[in-house]
Amino acid sequence: MGIINATPDSFSDGGRFPTPATAVEEALRMVDDGADMIDIGGESSRPGSDPVTEEEELRRVMPVIRGLTGRVSIPLSIDTMKAAVAREALAAGAEIVNDISAMKYDDRMASVAAEAGAAVILMHMRGLPKTMQTGDLIYRSLLDEVIAFLNERIDSAKQRGIAPEQIMIDPGIGFGKSAVDNLRLIRYLNEFKVLERPIVTGVSRKSFIGHVTGGRPQERLEGTAAAVTAAILNGSRVIRVHDVKTMKRVAAMADALAGA
Repeated sequence: MGIINATPDSFSDGGRFPTPATAVEEALRMVDDGADMIDIGGESSRPGSDPVTEEEELRRVMPVIRGLTGRVSIPLSIDTMKAAVAREALAAGAEIVNDISAMKYDDRMASVAAEAGAAVILMHMRGLPKTMQTGDLIYRSLLDEVIAFLNERIDSAKQRGIAPEQIMIDPGIGFGKSAVDNLRLIRYLNEFKVLERPIVTGVSRKSFIGHVTGGRPQERLEGTAAAVTAAILNGSRVIRVHDVKTMKRVAAMADALAGA
């Protein structure tokens, strides 16, 4: 899953796509590099980020989605917590809703996804991006708590009319967790197979890698490759990345090692 952040303030590539046309060009390049999905977001979820209005989020993402619809054969994903944004994106051609709040932020989200027959990615996050890394980062039992949360959100999604086969889960690496917690989630990712849904992981360029290797986000390629490999070997089926061409090769090698 290639990441397109149509934002001025995302932690790694904020401001890199100043116009919808540049974002579309990058997405098309990702498709050429082997992306299987493209995830488009218009609101930064980096720690400490401020929320944006629904109108601003739509202004950022809709030209990109419209610019890609009909030009790519792979699914487009809308990265949003807002049901109104998801509704418009799905109507314009997106097929997946990637909701970092697991559809808790906006109670209308499940109905929007169900009515559209969209796939959903349900992610664990403690708090909201603005405060998630400044609040309580202590877990009594990290894996048990995250799995229990995701299990409840899966049940809620099914009760609201979303078919089980349309649901993916994401343990939320970097969202309300310490660097050590993030490493533990990857190390024990196999535990999430109990939920019987495909596991999505987003490790690309994140700060927990910098805690180990140092460097700015753009200098964390090797650490990202190691984390992606470990995630795949431990059961992840979807890898959300910035560097599609390189990570496609990393994933191919990880699959070979796993006997996939």
